[in-house]
Amino acid sequence: MFKLPYLRIKEAMKGIINIAYPESLANSLRLSEKEFESEMKTSSLVKLFELGKVSSGVAARVLGLSRVDFLELLSKYHVSVFGAYDTDDLNDDLANA
Repeated sequence: MFKLPYLRIKEAMKGIINIAYPESLANSLRLSEKEFESEMKTSSLVKLFELGKVSSGVAARVLGLSRVDFLELLSKYHVSVFGAYDTDDLNDDLANA
């Protein structure tokens, strides 16, 4: 798996989001605090990609993954690599090809 250099990620990441949650939430998922935080970050970026709010490249950079690794990760969440790209868009592209 390709990881971006730590300093480059550190410099680019300026914002921090704090989310209050009951400890029982992480426990119910059988995740440690660190694993739960990672899951929240990953699932948030996957959903933003699915909604067409961020590109796969941006999501991959934030997660410290290569774009290919991020696209492979989408299958774990049952999300299409095409994200918000719907069948009407695909039909239009095919008609214009």
